[in-house]
Amino acid sequence: MTPVELSRTVLRAVRRAVDGGELDVDVPARVRVGPPGPGGCGDYATGIALQLARPAGQPPYRVAEVLRAHLAAADGIADVVLTEPGFLNISLHRTAPAELVAEVLRRGPRYGHVDPKDGERRLVQLHCDHHPRALVVADAAARILRSQGSLARISCGGPIPVEWGAVLGVRVDTGTPASEGPSVQVRPVPAPGDPLPLGRDAGRWALLHPAAHDRPRIGDEHLVQRESNPLFRVRYAHARTRALARNAADLGFAAEPGHVEDANGNENGIDGTNNNGIYALLGDHPRVLAAAAAHHAPDRLARHLVTVADAVLPFLPTVLPRGGEKPSAAHRARLALAEAAGTVLAGGLTLLGIDAPDHL
Repeated sequence: MTPVELSRTVLRAVRRAVDGGELDVDVPARVRVGPPGPGGCGDYATGIALQLARPAGQPPYRVAEVLRAHLAAADGIADVVLTEPGFLNISLHRTAPAELVAEVLRRGPRYGHVDPKDGERRLVQLHCDHHPRALVVADAAARILRSQGSLARISCGGPIPVEWGAVLGVRVDTGTPASEGPSVQVRPVPAPGDPLPLGRDAGRWALLHPAAHDRPRIGDEHLVQRESNPLFRVRYAHARTRALARNAADLGFAAEPGHVEDANGNENGIDGTNNNGIYALLGDHPRVLAAAAAHHAPDRLARHLVTVADAVLPFLPTVLPRGGEKPSAAHRARLALAEAAGTVLAGGLTLLGIDAPDHL
């Protein structure tokens, strides 16, 4: 369940409480969910009960108790814990590893994307300062917002030089800025140098990977094909997963989601890599996209991709049969996990406006 889906679930709980006469309030248009705060627990938390308490004429904790009864029975929710003064802390059912991998492979690069219902799309106007980094950050933020079901338009404080668009792939939306949606100012620290000599992929990565308040480094380190370069590690990990799929096809087998374990029956790879960590990162991808969209912070996605790549690279040598081994169910399951990680890396790079080549 993605944060957007959970928000809808909480909203349905409010609507059921209102329809049942338990709460006398206007049903809000949307409900915010996020990581639990200090003293909280579970996967997500919401303060909707505090928002509804005054119009309902009831204490926040009592409103939370009413909503908990409806939420606890919802599909995908394992537990709901109340904390003062009226927060709902929600734990989700864990998806089995094989089911998670199957879901990633089924959705492909759109894994973690949200398909909103009719009328649920909201427009966000991104207005950026007139320098290359602001435009690149706004462009990536708009891509991520669209992946989460929002509409996004970009405006800028001045005309865009042709070379910025040609090299970095940025553009602004023509016409009058929209007035019906929220307006967000995109003001990252400007780059200390010209990113255009780096080209589109390395240039965008150099501007997107640091947090907006950090000054980016503009240098040839973003072009080197070595593990010291985070962009190289992300693209290399993706290319390796694609190469494994090709090699497996030559050996006569394909990916099939299943239980991944080593010869001793542990949930670790043959070389000691922790496959549970890879599963956790894949499962966290929808939350990362939702957070990057909510905070207009593509750097969160960039750093997540580096973490995924660093987790999966040690696992990849365990995928194919060794020596005289014949392909087995374990090999098919490992290949499926590798392909799922590659899918997340490719989808994330695409949202950042960076190419994910199958060959490096």
